Amino acid sequence: MRRRDLLGAGAAAAAPALLGQNRRRNIVFVLCDDHRFDFIGALGHPWLKGHTPNLDRLVNNGVHFRNAFVTSSLCSPSRASILTGQYMHAHRVYDNFSAFPSNLDTFPAMLKNAGYRTGFVGKWHMGGDSDAPQPGFDHWFSFRGQGDYENPTVNKNGRSSRMSGYLTDILTGEASRFIKENSASPFCLYLSHKAIHYPFVPHPRHANLFQGMRVPKPESMVYKGEYYDQVPRWVHERRYTRHGVDGLFGHTSTFDDAYRGYCQALLPVDESLGEVFNTLEERKLLNDTLVVYMGDNGYMWGEHGLVDKRAMYEPSMRVPMIAHCPDLSGRREETGFALNIDIGSTILDAAGVSWRKPVHGRSLMPLIRGQRPSDWRRDFIYEYEWEQDYPYTPSMTGLRTEKHSFTYYHGIWDISELYDLEKDPDQMKNLVADVRIRGYQRGRLSMNLGEDRRPLVDGIQTRLQQLLVETGGDPRRSGKGSEGDKYAL
Repeated sequence: MRRRDLLGAGAAAAAPALLGQNRRRNIVFVLCDDHRFDFIGALGHPWLKGHTPNLDRLVNNGVHFRNAFVTSSLCSPSRASILTGQYMHAHRVYDNFSAFPSNLDTFPAMLKNAGYRTGFVGKWHMGGDSDAPQPGFDHWFSFRGQGDYENPTVNKNGRSSRMSGYLTDILTGEASRFIKENSASPFCLYLSHKAIHYPFVPHPRHANLFQGMRVPKPESMVYKGEYYDQVPRWVHERRYTRHGVDGLFGHTSTFDDAYRGYCQALLPVDESLGEVFNTLEERKLLNDTLVVYMGDNGYMWGEHGLVDKRAMYEPSMRVPMIAHCPDLSGRREETGFALNIDIGSTILDAAGVSWRKPVHGRSLMPLIRGQRPSDWRRDFIYEYEWEQDYPYTPSMTGLRTEKHSFTYYHGIWDISELYDLEKDPDQMKNLVADVRIRGYQRGRLSMNLGEDRRPLVDGIQTRLQQLLVETGGDPRRSGKGSEGDKYAL
């Protein structure tokens, strides 16, 4: 991958996308909280078949990015990456309590400056002490922090009031009003759902669904000593916390009830998407409006004995991502890597607007049109920063390639993780599990590997270091040293 893959491609914009009578393309971006990549009926989820008709419609008529990922599997850092096109180490929203820096460029602000009407409806969740309108939006409808599923207090354009009803339905109504009131102008709607975040509160109309159905349990959920012998200590310890299967959400729910509630809380989101489709169709805007749907991070349901996200395991970092615009593309499944840092560049490209400064993502529009560039990315950085409130999950930096997943735990005395995803898609066999650094050994991973694995690990760490340097990150987070390390004391 060349440097322009990371820093230049997102900034390069085409001429304004003119439609009909010189009308620019409208944008609807829908973000669902904690929506895991495979929880859609059309993608084969056994419980949701027949229950997600509007998500199915997206999959069956749009471009489904099968290899869509977030670069940090946590709400606020992921949302900041969506807005800015930058990795977490660049935008510096490290956790769910970090306020969004006011000096960063965002795609809504760029669109607003270009004459778009911009609206934000839903969960902002970057700095929970305020629900005040944020720069870049003409219309604001949001709430503090996580908000409440039922009878929420909402800030509409600077005035807060308590509203009656179910939050997903309330957000849907506001989104439809925004489309109707701005359909004569180019607009960008950012609809950001609280659902399906814990606690999973279903709407009463769905509260009796899925009763008695068998909850699927992954193989790695079962406690096996031989498995925990090959993963870092924190994975074992987290199993007994609120983010593990044996301490689930502070013992406030059973695994089966939580899983059922997660599926139930997704259904109003699907209905919301249907209402957005209906509104666009009524205004004769559906065919040429770019609708992009994704989750802000994945979710683990028992994999490795864990629930929630944060880790560099596939269910934690994979998300559903689907683009729908009949005038641009028909149904297709795209296998190239698509990341949360690509969303801003994609939306700006569709609108014919450029970033003011280079970013780390690049536009997905060529992939949407079925024209993947030959130099499309083959790897990307994953990162997570330790949180004081959930100290059992350490900081981590990793590299995801087309074949391997590598995670390095900077600053703790523990083993790294390396998986061959072609042979081991469930990440059950850690290829560096035997490299436990002893007290008398130096800690660099490659120094303690034999020739059978050293070239592979060294190559991965070299590439991770290169990407960190190119994007303004700390190269030490790669675990890669210098050629002179062997001479140091």
